[in-house]
Amino acid sequence: MYHKSVLPNRLRVVTAPMPHTRSATVAIFVGAGARYEVDELAGISHFVEHMLFKGTERRPTPREVTEEVERVGGILNAATDRELTVYWAKVPRPAFEATFDCLVDMVRHSLFDPTELEKERKVIIEELNMVHDSPQQLVDLLIDEVVWPNQPLGRDIAGTKETVSRITRDEQLAYVDRQYRPNNVVVSVAGNVEHDEVVALADRFFSDWESHDVAPMIPVVDGQTSPRAKVLTRKTEQAHLSIAVRALDARHPDRYALDLINIILGEGMSSRLFLEIRENLGLAYDVHSYTSRFQDTGALTVYAGVDPKRVDAAIVAILKELARFKHELVDEAELNKAKDLVKGRLLLRLEDTRAVASSYGNQELLLGEILTADDMVRIIDRVTPEDLHRVANDLFREDRLNLAVVGNYRSEERFRSLLALS
Repeated sequence: MYHKSVLPNRLRVVTAPMPHTRSATVAIFVGAGARYEVDELAGISHFVEHMLFKGTERRPTPREVTEEVERVGGILNAATDRELTVYWAKVPRPAFEATFDCLVDMVRHSLFDPTELEKERKVIIEELNMVHDSPQQLVDLLIDEVVWPNQPLGRDIAGTKETVSRITRDEQLAYVDRQYRPNNVVVSVAGNVEHDEVVALADRFFSDWESHDVAPMIPVVDGQTSPRAKVLTRKTEQAHLSIAVRALDARHPDRYALDLINIILGEGMSSRLFLEIRENLGLAYDVHSYTSRFQDTGALTVYAGVDPKRVDAAIVAILKELARFKHELVDEAELNKAKDLVKGRLLLRLEDTRAVASSYGNQELLLGEILTADDMVRIIDRVTPEDLHRVANDLFREDRLNLAVVGNYRSEERFRSLLALS
């Protein structure tokens, strides 16, 4: 299903052969993200990601960078997360080598032109402004702040307008010199490619890149002993709320049991939350849940947008659904339906070169090991109703409850008093 090689400078190369495809995806994963940033440089990883599209020594303008991929019908993009940054391109197979060259050029030889940097600073500030005009995105940020207060996990990956306004070119170059090193990079390729070909390209483009120590990830601080609630006052037509519990990290043996709880709870129109909150009670148009996993922590989060006059009823109803997992065993039929959904999604991802390259590169960078879809299916098939019951009782506790609300409210105490699991 995949092959892995390590170059002498410790850069890792992972490939997934998909000979039936006519495309290839190249993804370069870097151990750089919000969890590697001190407070005064919040957002620098994201700022650097933007700057790598603004010109290189051989492709000195942003247009020349993007045209390399787009002229053949390909897609070029990047993303900054809390624990990694990824640069990727999906292209027709004949354009693979030129695209590999382009991505390496971006990662290793970007100019950080001062004029482009000042323009991009303004662009990122507008990106931050856009988020602050969206109450649904705001509540996503706010719940992270409640779950992980006063630490990188609890702040916007893009930083703040104040930090973005202050970050200098020299600070960006120093950050790149520190984090963008081969021992902190995984090259992941999926598609109609041979492993030896990719290793040869990687050796050609990366062999002169020197390794050295990189900054460690800032560990999570977890001192919660009672329910937390936070309100952001906004005059909105809807109240936007998120309820979260601190949950399991990316290596935890029960992580797939939690994923199945999440599917049953709030994924899709047949989930418990959708049927109860929307169909039965008519409290929300959008209600769903999702899990987040990091190297040393995680969360399960529920979101709903509701009538401001009915926000209390929505909170109580959501908590009731969480409590059901503690008091009742999930029946086999409902669990098997959730398993089929998860397994179906995993298998469908195998048809997409981007999804496969992303899965393998992400796992290799953050975990140092790779589980294939078949490995995951075997683990999922072993999960029992008793496993879900045990995990729910471990996680769904009042001292783990967190609530964020964006709406025309001022009192946090009125919401905190609702946070109970009977």
